[in-house]
Amino acid sequence: MDKILIVDDTTAVLQALSLLLEIHGYQVVTTTSPKEAVHLVNQLRVSLVIQDMNFTADTTSGEEGKTLFKQLRELNPHLPIILITAWTDLEQAIQLVKAGAADYIAKPWDDQKLLTSVANLIDLGKSKEHSNRLADINKSQAPSKQIAASVGLIYESNAMQRIVDMAIQVAKSDISVLITGANGAGKEKIAELVQSQSTLNNKPFVKVNCGALPADLIEAELFGAQAGAYTGANKARVGRFEAADGGTLFLDEIGNLSYSGQTKLLRVLQTGEFERLGSVETIRVNVRVISATNSHLLSEIADGSFRQDLYYRLNVIELNVPSLRERPDDIMPLISHFLPHRQLSLEAEQALISHTWQGNVRELENACKRVDVLKPNGVLELKDFALIPTSNKSVTQETTQTEPNKSELVAAIKAHEGVIARVARQFGMSRQALYRRLNKYGIEY
Repeated sequence: MDKILIVDDTTAVLQALSLLLEIHGYQVVTTTSPKEAVHLVNQLRVSLVIQDMNFTADTTSGEEGKTLFKQLRELNPHLPIILITAWTDLEQAIQLVKAGAADYIAKPWDDQKLLTSVANLIDLGKSKEHSNRLADINKSQAPSKQIAASVGLIYESNAMQRIVDMAIQVAKSDISVLITGANGAGKEKIAELVQSQSTLNNKPFVKVNCGALPADLIEAELFGAQAGAYTGANKARVGRFEAADGGTLFLDEIGNLSYSGQTKLLRVLQTGEFERLGSVETIRVNVRVISATNSHLLSEIADGSFRQDLYYRLNVIELNVPSLRERPDDIMPLISHFLPHRQLSLEAEQALISHTWQGNVRELENACKRVDVLKPNGVLELKDFALIPTSNKSVTQETTQTEPNKSELVAAIKAHEGVIARVARQFGMSRQALYRRLNKYGIEY
């Protein structure tokens, strides 16, 4: 049912208009307060507003109505607004019509003329909404967007469309792909997209998060180990390369791989051969490698912590996934995906779109899950999301400090006199994550 908001300081006017509209099938909300009107438009899905031009006794300038009109237009530029005017307000009303008001009705109004105007404006709004919906459906039915949706990749932005198109294009070849971008931006989804469109899509697809494993276990995880190769290895272990033979191996956070692990990986990429830890038997595999990183590998090459020859082996094609703050057009489609059937206030929508989302899609998803649990019913407002404001400075600091190079780590340890907790806090990471990087660079602590 279409919802109409009436804003007038006269109770008799509210009652008369409400009765007229309700008997013709409209749902009516009324208020005498312009401030309350702004709140209702922000909170409710109003189809049309009928507003007076004056709300304070003995006021006839129309300035109050002009102010309310501008506030409502700022909230929703497409909301139809009908002005109810006395003859003294007529000049102001005409100016507002020129500024975008849908119509004006003089007091006392003609019921039939008002009903006709309301019906026409609501039908026009529905027609525009229907056209927009059809455009969205046609856009969403684009082949690449349908393919991306099949692996759970939700987007509307041109920036992501370019990455998706490139990913689908390179998927058909067997070349190595390096996916770069910030944590939580969607690198794993891009890897899944490449795999789904490759000729190996019915073959094994094995994922390894190199950043989630201790440095001394990564090699055993990738290449396997013979019984007794290390403490706790009671039986032979099949590595991820063997498990992915004939298919695809996705190496996430490749920048955390130890230098010796990089050397073995380079050999596998060049020859398809490796040995399990503790074994001299050579194993041959045929595996396509897709890797991902949020590190600046060129900086790591410069300080000697990442092999340049491995970088060029991995980076035959680079797919750089933009951060969520660089593609705000994706925010509302993602929210609709994470919060199906939930309604947001306009204020909440605008704030969520303008938020920096330092944790990218992962942070947005967690925020949606949290608010859905804490407020399972009703319209979701900005306060329900409890967003933490971030300055441009903090965003820049996070971007540059999340993945420090060796010299930055050494300098930080010296500055904090070896207190690991303080160093980890400086770079915005856990102590465990910091320990992995110190081990990778061979830094004593």
